[in-house]
Parts: sequence; structure tokens; C-alpha cells
Amino acid sequence: MAEVSKLARKRITVTGGAGFLGSHVVEDLERLGCRQIFVPRSRDYDLRRADAVARMYRDHRPEIVIHLAAVVGGIGANRENPGRFFYDNLMMGTEMVEQARLSGVEKFVAIGTVCAYPKFTPVPFREEDLWNGYPEETNAPYGLAKKMLLVQTQAYHEQYGFNGIYLLPVNLYGPRDSFDPAKSHVIPALIKKCVDAIELGESKIEVWGTGVASREFLYVADCARAIVLATEHYDRPEPVNLGAGREIKIRDLVTMIARLTGFHGEIVWDSSKPDGQPRRCLDVSRAEREFDFRATTEFEAGLRRTIDWYVATRASVARDPEPIALARTSIR
Repeated sequence: MAEVSKLARKRITVTGGAGFLGSHVVEDLERLGCRQIFVPRSRDYDLRRADAVARMYRDHRPEIVIHLAAVVGGIGANRENPGRFFYDNLMMGTEMVEQARLSGVEKFVAIGTVCAYPKFTPVPFREEDLWNGYPEETNAPYGLAKKMLLVQTQAYHEQYGFNGIYLLPVNLYGPRDSFDPAKSHVIPALIKKCVDAIELGESKIEVWGTGVASREFLYVADCARAIVLATEHYDRPEPVNLGAGREIKIRDLVTMIARLTGFHGEIVWDSSKPDGQPRRCLDVSRAEREFDFRATTEFEAGLRRTIDWYVATRASVARDPEPIALARTSIR
């Protein structure tokens, strides 16, 4: 008989559980047998407000909280909304942790961001490097707001014995990502550019930057599995990287996505736009050592699944008489 997960009988709240990463986390919890999962929605609980967060905890009495909710976007969105990204993420994190402490929550799982790392962190990024410099400027307000979750959970661990853990996912990709140009990250943005160009018969696409920067990407289902493993097995205050342990230059990424989508036109680089952080690649040894997590999705296979999902979703939206409503539920 298979061993029953100790999470199965817990009341679990997953903020952001209807979103890209959150929906995969909820599915993984359900596969473990968890049946008491609550996903708060912003229309019911404004997580930036202490009273709303306290009410949510009273209403649903979670024993475990996985805090995934965030206001996030790519380089363009970060440049246009630095104040909003800082305030909203800082206040959500602060109130979620403080009200969890006051409510006696057993365990709090805080999801940080690779954007918290300094701009010129030695590669591979080690968790000990988090405080060795200022983050890359275009996403520093977001990265610093999310890094305060680490400060708060560690401070609360020291003073109150609060069981809070802090996980640092690298850039994610996969089905259900946002392909909205106003807030999408690099992989969905590139997929959309290529697919749109093919459909419109365009001979070229324009890409931000020079292509020399590198990024590491983690398939969303792998990240969800890592979060659930850490929720079940990790109880230390030290931060943990979640990644695949390999990097790719943006120029090579664009070439790969063009090939996989079937776009054969010209790629034009707009070097007046920022590259962002020069390199990103994580040391993932702590996650393997502490809760036996290793990414298993081969990168090109994950890209194919993402492209297939996007193309299929676009087709279903085009056939639906109310495409806007369907797009909202399909993507977010």
C-alpha cells in the first residue's frame, strides 16, 4: 500500500492558486490526496490589507500556507510599474506572514524570485550570494520586495519559532503561462511573436536586447513538484534555489523557438532595449540534498509542450463565441 502524504489531511491555502504556477501546485497537492485546499481570489480578499488577510485566515483556518500570489511581469512591465510591483508584493508578503503568525499557521511556504539575486552574481548562483550586491535595475523593486519575505520568515523563526521556508524559483515556462504582451516573460513572448508572424505572413520579428544575456528556465510542472516536496519535507530557514541547473543564451533560445514554431524569417535585435541581468544559472544542489528535487523535463521537450498548448488554446479561443472569457480562464 502506498504511503499517504502527511499533507493529505491538512487544510492548505494556496494564494495565486488559480494562476500559472499555482494551478500546477494545486494539481500536485490533489494528486497527493489533499482535499482541503483553498484558493483565495482577489475579488474576495485583498491580500495587501491586514484586515482582509486576517479575515481569510479566520474563514478558512489553514494549517499550511503556500504563498504564490505576486504582481509580476517581464522587463517591460517591471520598467513601467516599479512602484506598484514593489508596494503590492511587499505588502502582500508582509501581511500574509504576520497574519499567519497571529493565526497559528503550522507552516508558511514563501515563494521568492531569482530577481532577488545581485546583478553580477557569480555563476552558478549560490544561496549564500543573495546579499552580495544590488539586483539588476529593471526588476530590482520587485526582487527586493520578494526578498523581504526571506528577511521576515527568518526574523520570525528566530523570535517566534515560526516555521517559514523560502524558495527561489528561476524563470519558469510551460502550459498556462501568460501570453499577454503587456506582462509576459521571454519564452511566451517569443512564442507569440513567432506564431503571430507565421499567421500574418510576416517576414521578420523584433526581439529586445542583444541576445548575449543568458537565462535558466525551469518547466512549471517541475517547479510545482519542487514546491510540494519542500512543503512536505523541508523545515529550515535557509533559502533554497529551484532550477534546472543549466543556462541558454537568449540568442540561442530565439533560434530554438523559431525552429520549433516553424518561423523561418529574419530575427531583428533591438539593442536599444535592455538585456536585463547578464547571466542567470542556479546552483541547485541544496534542493537535491534537502528534499531530493531534481528537474526532469528536457528543455526542448518542455518548449514543444508549451508551444502545442498555446497553439491549441488559440484555436479553441477562435472557435468560441465568447473568446475573451475563455482566454481569461485558459491562460490565468
